[in-house]
Amino acid sequence: MAKIVLAGRADCPYYAKAELLADYLQKNLPDFRIHKITQHPQVWEEWLKDLCEKNKWNHKKSPIIWRELLDRGGKGLLLGGYNEFLEYAQLYYGVTSSMTTELMKLIAQENLETHKEKELEEETRKDLIQPLQVWITSASGRVCYNLIPILTSGEVFGMHTEISLNLLGNKQAEEDLHIIVTETRDLVAPLLRNISICTQVEDAFRQAHVIIILDENTDGEVYSLEDCIRSRLPPCRLYGYLIEKNAHDSVRVIVGGKTFVNLKTFLLMRYAPNVAHNIIAVALGVEGQARAALARKLRTTPSCIKNVIVWGNISGNNYIDLRKARIYRYESAIWGPPNYSRPVLSLIFDSQWVNRQYVETLKKLTATGKQFGAILAAHSIATTLKYWYHGSPPGEIVSLGVLSEGQFGIPEGIVFSMPVKFENGTWVVLTDLKDIEISEPIMTRMTSDLIQEKLVALGDLISFQPYQSEYKDRMCSDLIKDDEKDLVMSDTVNLLDLTPQPTSEKPFGQEAINDSEDKSVEEQ
Repeated sequence: MAKIVLAGRADCPYYAKAELLADYLQKNLPDFRIHKITQHPQVWEEWLKDLCEKNKWNHKKSPIIWRELLDRGGKGLLLGGYNEFLEYAQLYYGVTSSMTTELMKLIAQENLETHKEKELEEETRKDLIQPLQVWITSASGRVCYNLIPILTSGEVFGMHTEISLNLLGNKQAEEDLHIIVTETRDLVAPLLRNISICTQVEDAFRQAHVIIILDENTDGEVYSLEDCIRSRLPPCRLYGYLIEKNAHDSVRVIVGGKTFVNLKTFLLMRYAPNVAHNIIAVALGVEGQARAALARKLRTTPSCIKNVIVWGNISGNNYIDLRKARIYRYESAIWGPPNYSRPVLSLIFDSQWVNRQYVETLKKLTATGKQFGAILAAHSIATTLKYWYHGSPPGEIVSLGVLSEGQFGIPEGIVFSMPVKFENGTWVVLTDLKDIEISEPIMTRMTSDLIQEKLVALGDLISFQPYQSEYKDRMCSDLIKDDEKDLVMSDTVNLLDLTPQPTSEKPFGQEAINDSEDKSVEEQ
């Protein structure tokens, strides 16, 4: 049995005539088989040259036709072009072609259109099977170690989306990175196509679809808050340049951690302006702490509490807004279906707890950062990514750090945590929410610190002066009247309580900090 291979330029009329003749022979002869290859006119000459060099043939025009012996194997036997194939069909099978020139040209044009459609389908198919390129910075830390199993489970990007993990770190962390790679491969995760490490920073973020920015290791001694702020500029400037240069055009960048999250997000936007709309800061960790503290007070689970809003600086001067917070499946005298909820503040009768102890609890957690551990950070990042790709739960408010455009009276040009929802692969600020006005003193206190952070980092301000006002000691009293308990806001931390220290997240292989040393605030 013989197989005839027809290869030609997609718009070649002689290829079209040879193709029609070959189709006739295959239809009428039981042992005659054909295989067709078309190439785009722009790549035909180079493809033909490579083919002839490989098989040691001499052929210059379209089409090229050769015969392969299926039962013997080996190199094919070159027949030649259209004229040689016509002679071959006449000699062996007594068949010829009487196609007109007009028909030849018409079929050639149809072949070209068909070839273009097939190329487009092939590109679409490749896009479906090519893995999602996910890059993680400072990947030797415990946050990355806890994040990888979530990313490879399919929960974040979908059960049919394969991913390729790229772990970015420095040379000193290379051994730890190799250990993480080995353990990750041992997971045998079906959706993990590949995992690799990168210690050459110039190669970072190549073809990245998702970039997760974690806290940088700053082991050097930091003498002042200003030095700590300025130290964020060089890595963010470098990452911004590399994102613009190497990453995919539709890359999504998510910034997590527990130090200067808003500032790092702003700096990345500044130095990667073409993708600034796709750079966000994670606030779900702070929101989770707030919900957990409420759940302990109400003796329920944190997942039953929704719509707690984090305003301001995610890792600094922020406050928790409970005016929209609701509780579901709460055991009380009033019961309802699973979607029935009640305002959280209507169930907390101890206003002193809300205005004092609850505020102090969150303040200490945010100020020290010790309770914001690797598991919480990893889960917060993964959940935010999941919402970004698949949408947040309908009707649910999500806190997110985004660039302000003047919403809610927030000054433009700073990254500020505010209420949003995720839908259709993007996020939308919930500017239509009612009764969430922010008082001017609180707004001034939060934005003052964020603006100063930005100016110090860029070198436009020498010293940082934490905002102070008469409202600091009065907690929430400037926000509400005594008879309006349903409008309580909880202010959490002021930068006066922060002492600049080097932040060095321990690699996962090192002994973790003993959590028992971090005494949690007892509830009253």
